[in-house]
Amino acid sequence: MATKTWAILVIILATVLTSTGQLLYKLGSPGFTLESLLSNYYLIAGFIVYLTAGILMIVSFKGGELSVLYPFIALSFVWVSIFSTYFLNEMISIVKWIGIAVIIIGISAIGIGSSKQGIAHEN
Repeated sequence: MATKTWAILVIILATVLTSTGQLLYKLGSPGFTLESLLSNYYLIAGFIVYLTAGILMIVSFKGGELSVLYPFIALSFVWVSIFSTYFLNEMISIVKWIGIAVIIIGISAIGIGSSKQGIAHEN
């Protein structure tokens, strides 16, 4: 089964949403107590966004190979780093930038490898 482009786009959207959910968890964590769980809007929003992302992942898995789609989940590390810099004023060290580059190169290599494999199966 060849992986569809829409499935890749949906899994990328899901990683943006999971990273957004993690950011919301972080924003809701200072005021977190079990008593305030239902009034902590950051945490509630984080749960909803995370649930939405999970549903999107399931949908995307229907459109392609798990071995191609699942590595895209590593993009969450990229998004979280960017979001935490922008929204939380955290710093990204050179080592983290190198890690982000390695993740992107790795995902690209999987994409290139799977597209060549798809061509080989068609012949």
